[in-house]
Order: sequence, then C-alpha cells, then structure tokens
Amino acid sequence: MLASPLYMLQVYDRVLTSGSVATLQGLFLLLILLYAFLGVFDFLRSRILGRAAHRLDAALGEPAFGRWLQLPEAGIRAQSGGKDGDFGQAQGLRDVETLRSFLASPALLGLMDLPWIPLYLTVLTLVHPLLGLLTLVGATVAIAAALLNQQLVGRGLDRAGKLEMEERGMIDQSRRHSELIAAHGMQARMVFQWSRLHDARLAMAQGAAERSEGVGAFSKTFRMFLQSAMLTLAAWLVLRAELSPGMIIASSVISGRALAPIDQVIGQWRMLGRARQAHARASKIFGRSAGIDTVDLPSPTGRIRLENVTRLAGAGGGARLLDRVSFELEPGDGLGVIGPSAAGKSVLARVLVGIWRPEAGDIRFDGATPDQWDPEVLGRHIGYLPQHAELLPGSIRDNIARFDPLARDVQVFEAARIAGVHEMILALPQGYATAAIGCPLSGGQVQRLGLARALFGNPPIVVLDEPNANLDHAGDEALRHAILAMRARGSTVIVMAHRPSAILSVNKVLVLKEGRMKQFGPRDEVLGPSAPGQFLQPDALRAAAFEPKRGMQPARTASSPSMDAPAASSGADLSSSSLLRLQAILRAASGDAVDAPCQKGALE
Repeated sequence: MLASPLYMLQVYDRVLTSGSVATLQGLFLLLILLYAFLGVFDFLRSRILGRAAHRLDAALGEPAFGRWLQLPEAGIRAQSGGKDGDFGQAQGLRDVETLRSFLASPALLGLMDLPWIPLYLTVLTLVHPLLGLLTLVGATVAIAAALLNQQLVGRGLDRAGKLEMEERGMIDQSRRHSELIAAHGMQARMVFQWSRLHDARLAMAQGAAERSEGVGAFSKTFRMFLQSAMLTLAAWLVLRAELSPGMIIASSVISGRALAPIDQVIGQWRMLGRARQAHARASKIFGRSAGIDTVDLPSPTGRIRLENVTRLAGAGGGARLLDRVSFELEPGDGLGVIGPSAAGKSVLARVLVGIWRPEAGDIRFDGATPDQWDPEVLGRHIGYLPQHAELLPGSIRDNIARFDPLARDVQVFEAARIAGVHEMILALPQGYATAAIGCPLSGGQVQRLGLARALFGNPPIVVLDEPNANLDHAGDEALRHAILAMRARGSTVIVMAHRPSAILSVNKVLVLKEGRMKQFGPRDEVLGPSAPGQFLQPDALRAAAFEPKRGMQPARTASSPSMDAPAASSGADLSSSSLLRLQAILRAASGDAVDAPCQKGALE
C-alpha cells in the first residue's frame, strides 16, 4: 500500500534531479514486484474470506435451523407481543446468510484495514510532525462522523429490521391462509394491512438511509478537502525548505490511504448494522438452547407424574394458563381431559410433549424430568396430534414415518392400520408415495394421517389434542379402536376432548376450568354412577361441567326404567347414564345452551 507514494517520492527527488534512466528502470521493476505481491495478497484475502463465509454457513446452517425448531415458544410469544418478540421473529437461516454475506463484503475489508491507520500516521509524522498532526485531526473528524452515523442510523435500522420480519411473517401467514381470505372477501383489506406495514418499513429504512447518506457524503467530501489541505501544507513546508518537492504528492497519497478505511466502513454501515443484528439473534439461538447434560436413560414406559405444574401466559408473568395441576398415570392408562374453552387443555398437551416448559412444578416420565433425555431421543417415544394437524412437504409415507430415513415400511403400514387410514392411503393417486402438499385431502383425512404419525413406532406416551374435531362417524370409530389398541400395547394415552366419543376408550377423566384441576379420577366416578333414564336440568348441567362432584346423582323421572348395573371404569364403553352425563358436561362446557332435558332415546 505504500509502494505508490514511495515510488512518487523517489521519482521526484531522485530520478528527476539526477536524470538517471537506470534508476527509473530499477524503481519501476521494484514497483512491479511490489504490486504483484499486493495483487496476490488481495486475492488471498478475498479467497480466504469467501471460504470462511462458506465454512460459516456449513457449520452453522444446520445447527441454527435445528435449534430454532427447538425454540417454538419464542415464535408463540412473538405473536402475542411478548417480551422476546424480536427473538421470536428471528429467522435463523436468514441470519446465517446475512453473516455469510458480511464475511465476503467490502464492509469487513474496511474493518480489516482500520488497524493500519496508525502505521500511515507514523510514516507521515516521520516525514514531518505537522503532516501527521493534520492527518490525525482528519481521522478524528472521520471517526466522529462514523460514531454520529451509528447514533443516527442504529435505532432506525433496528426498527426497520423488526418491521421487515413482521412483514415477512404476514406474507407467510397470508399465503398459508389464502383460501380463508378468498372465502371471506378479505383480499383488499389484507393488501391494505400489508401496504401499511410495508410502507412503514420502507419509511423507516429510507429515513435511516438518508441520515447515513448525509454522513457518508460529509465524510467523503471532508477526505477530499483533507487531501487538498495536505497538498497546501506540504507545499508551504517545501517553500520553507523543510520538505523535498517529492513529499508533496507522497504525503497526500499516504493521508488518503489512512482515511480510506473509515470512509469504506461508513459507506457499508447498513451492512454492518444488519450483520450486528443477525449476530445478536444467532447468539440468542445458540445461547438459549444450552441445557443440562443428558445420559442414555432407558426408554420411558409411559408412567407419567405431574406435580403442581404451573404455566404462565408470558415469559415475564401474566395469567396462569395452568395452575398447580397434579396427577399420575400408569402404563396402559387412558386419560380424557375435558373442560370449557380456554380451560387449559391444549396448554396441558403442549406442556406434556415439551413444546412449552412450565414455570413451576415438575413433569416426570418414569421418575425423570424430560430434559434429562436428549430431545431427539425423547421425541421418538412421544406421539403428538396437535389441535390443528398439518402435513409437511414430502410424501405421505415420509409424514407418517416422521421423516426417519431408517423407518421400515412395515412400521409405517402398522401405524396406518392402527389409525384406520391404510385403505384410504391406498386409494390416493400414488398411495404412500403421494405428495402430502398439493394433494386434495380433507380436514378429517389430514387429522387421521396426523394420528398415524403420532402412533408411528408405538410410542409409550401419546397425547391427542381434539383428535376427532374433523372426523365423521367412521373416523370416530377408528380413533376409538386406535386408543384401545395403543392402551393394550401398554401406551399411556391422553386425550383432550370436547366430543363424548373421544372419551369412550379412556379409564380416567381430568376436569379443567381456568387452568385449575377441578376433579381427577376414574371415568365413571367423575362422570357419575349409572342411573336409568336420568334427566339433567340446565343448572345442573352447568354445575356438572364446572364443579363436578363425586357421587352426584341427577334427578330421576318416573318414566325412566331402572338400570343399576354400573359400567366398568376401565371398559371401552360408557353406560347410558354416564354417556348422558358426559354429553351434558361437554355441551355445558362448550357454552351451548340447554333449553330442555336430554332424553336417552333422543341422545342415541
């Protein structure tokens, strides 16, 4: 980098004064050699940074995506406006891509050239102290401009980045629910909402860019002025016989070299801001994913114990979604969780499968907390059907097999048969090889395929959240038989339900209201003893839903025949009176008005 000014100095002070052609030729050959080294080292630096960027992507791409998938709570909190909204909206792979681009960008080259500024200042000071002092003043002004640029632009870039991620999220969600938007005629309104968000992001980014452009223009102009000032000062020193004429041009070039990295950094300030934000988000992903060391524990058998489990609405507090819930299940048990809307059923399902972590209390599988297992290992022993089942890009077989490359076809067929979807899959255009995305599947079919995925591998713990929400009578029957089959194999099955048919195959019932456990015990004991032709009045129905009491006897009618044989608590079928009571509880729990007594014949 000093070859050019030193060459100018020698030409003006030696060649022109001596008239030696040989000296000029020797200096020129030396200059060629130095420029060759400069080109090679610039090439190596660019090649090393490019390879480093590729290595960064290869090293962090898969871990960033995997650890992002392990932190679903962040996205949920972001959607609810939680404290960690910026982290929840982070896109791990995009952040890695931003860092990769930064490593190969001129911004990093400018940062790498900053440490050489003191060398240029030292050379100028050796030439003459006044030249070094003037360049130092110029560098100070340029650095002050860079710091001012950070103050003016930093917050704007942060806000623009958050708005950009919100806009991407809205685009993804709108595309995902395009059918709903089209059916309700919401296109114009959604376009208007997107336009507002898009315009706000552009305005914020443009405001930050304009402030950065102003500082950048000042810095560039000041550097050009400083070069002229250096020429003037050097000429004055030559007139005073304190410098040789060759120093005029050389000192101007060296001062320009000293200030160029600062100008380059200011010009790439937006890239620096994006890289800083991406680095902060990636650090959160890797920092928050650290957990305790795991050991190879034996596979869980299905024994579950909850001790005062409490889950809050937000990371910093809020309403209690679950409030000190405690119960215990043994392998082969079937638990039906009932209650009104927003009672905490889905929250309990997410906590059980590890999507959410409780703020207080313990969840133990065979006596060990879930974090004592490796998440990948524990996940293979859990079957989960969410309330809104969806399929992932891939074939039907891939979705049922949970994309396990080692899964055997016989395991996939077995899960499909237990879920009652084997014949349905064979009727698809390409059977199990049919692409899950793009195939016109009904909501019930998707839910039953999700059930097959949950049952794949005979997991000892199965959690089904509203598994029959989209099922017809045949689907209900298949679900009932699937629950009985899994229990017969020793699996513990937990069903969150509003419809009575989902409770037919369980032996225990948990009643939730506002996150609190109102009652837990054997199914017929919680739902009431057998009684012929019972009638439940509306007030009694609501009381049964929200405050069920052990041994509660609904009113009899004179016309009701006597049926005193109680149903077995672990059987597959409810007694008629228990079915009546369950129907009444679930209707009252869901808020449906009950205007007349339910008669047994009408219910059937």
